Amino acid sequence: MPATVLDALRRIEATLPAIDDGTLRLSYGDVQRSVTAERRWLQSMQVRRCALLAENGARWILSDLALLACEAVNVPLPPSFTREQMAHVLDDADLEWALTDRAEIFLSEHPTFAYAGVSHQTGLALLRRKRSRGNVGQWAAGISKVTYTSGSTGAPKGVCLPQTAVQSVTDSLVAATAGLGIQTHLCLLPLATLLENIAGVYVPLTMGAKIVVRPCHSLGVGYGGLNVSLLLQAIDSSSPESMILVPELLRALVYAVRSGWRSPASLKFIAVGGGAVAPALLQEARHAGLPVFQGYGLSECASVVCLNTAQHDKPESVGRPLPHATVRIDNNGEICVSGATMAGYLNDSQRKEGEVRTGDLGEIDSDGFVFVRGRLKNMFITSMGRNITPEWLESELISEPVIAQAMVCGEARPHPVALIGASANASEDAITQAIGRANARLPEYARIRSWVFFPEAPTLANGLMTANGRLRRAEIAARFHQLIESLYGQAMGALHAIS
Repeated sequence: MPATVLDALRRIEATLPAIDDGTLRLSYGDVQRSVTAERRWLQSMQVRRCALLAENGARWILSDLALLACEAVNVPLPPSFTREQMAHVLDDADLEWALTDRAEIFLSEHPTFAYAGVSHQTGLALLRRKRSRGNVGQWAAGISKVTYTSGSTGAPKGVCLPQTAVQSVTDSLVAATAGLGIQTHLCLLPLATLLENIAGVYVPLTMGAKIVVRPCHSLGVGYGGLNVSLLLQAIDSSSPESMILVPELLRALVYAVRSGWRSPASLKFIAVGGGAVAPALLQEARHAGLPVFQGYGLSECASVVCLNTAQHDKPESVGRPLPHATVRIDNNGEICVSGATMAGYLNDSQRKEGEVRTGDLGEIDSDGFVFVRGRLKNMFITSMGRNITPEWLESELISEPVIAQAMVCGEARPHPVALIGASANASEDAITQAIGRANARLPEYARIRSWVFFPEAPTLANGLMTANGRLRRAEIAARFHQLIESLYGQAMGALHAIS
């Protein structure tokens, strides 16, 4: 078996703190003993393909490491998935087993499973499917994890990741951050998120650092919304040296600083990824004392591909490729990645290993820094013949404090228009002024000429946003088609024109 984070664990001083979830405080020795015992139990039960559905905490991490130790395929289930999406994953992966802290709910929703036991190490229930297709031929050798991502469609796709790819990314991130001497990492994202799983668990444990992990609801971080007060309390109380943020969390911290919050002096490195980040927001974050560095990656490439660091940094870029990755731009401007990549999508007869075509538009400058310009499929061409990626304009719009959400349209039209979601208590005049400021940072052909409020804010619940916070553009465009069309009409009514 290839080297893993488990090998690194054995080299760390056993008395050092490893995991603190507020209830369990485990040393590296505790982790090794628990993982060894859990591995033996899982092997005795002949667990080979297992879903992992549990709240953030030490129990999730121990289960993940134990599944890795017994060379089982681990399929983390995002807590945001609907009942239907969960059922799809269980069937698509033909999962025989599940480890969970919500057994009663799981069994009521998926009655083909039954109790098989309870872990003495974690307290998680082990459930077994009563009937399985036994279709083991679909699994390529060396697959350690299948991560499901819903993307812009309802049916999640399983990304098959070899352990070699996961470990390559882990090693690159360890090398990239080694000089910082990070000793405490605070997990803010769900552990089922591949980025937090690798960069927030495997990397700290490889470095001998402590992981502070709490249930997401206690951090105020959830797919249903964000409680900034709880988030700030969690950061203040744990004095972290590193964190991983999505753009919305970075926005929340920057706004908190504007309101008087002071970030802990302990912070050394904050990685932000998962979506476009306006350069102005990054600049303000750094001026506020937040050591923020933008990165780029995707599940199909075992998470992180590029990362800015203190030694090699261009804030407007997503950084240079990490040592394990090779990045090129094809003739259509699409970013293509090779190196540590997936073994394909599960149950996809057309899957190909090797280079991954990301679907992202980008450039590479003479210093080797990568710039992401938006999604290839989202780019539109105005009737004036100008190519525009909406993410570019949207990042400028949401860098304004009064604008919480924005979607830009303009295919075959003379100029872009926007649907806007306002921050709390923001007036129409404030929105118009904010769009004017954003327009001043944009070339004339890309400026927003009119806008209207979203009739309903895009959320995961109403099907207008993905689990990772991206807009479902096709669904929004279809639902609000007439409203968008009216933005180009003569009678503006309740619409808002920007001169």
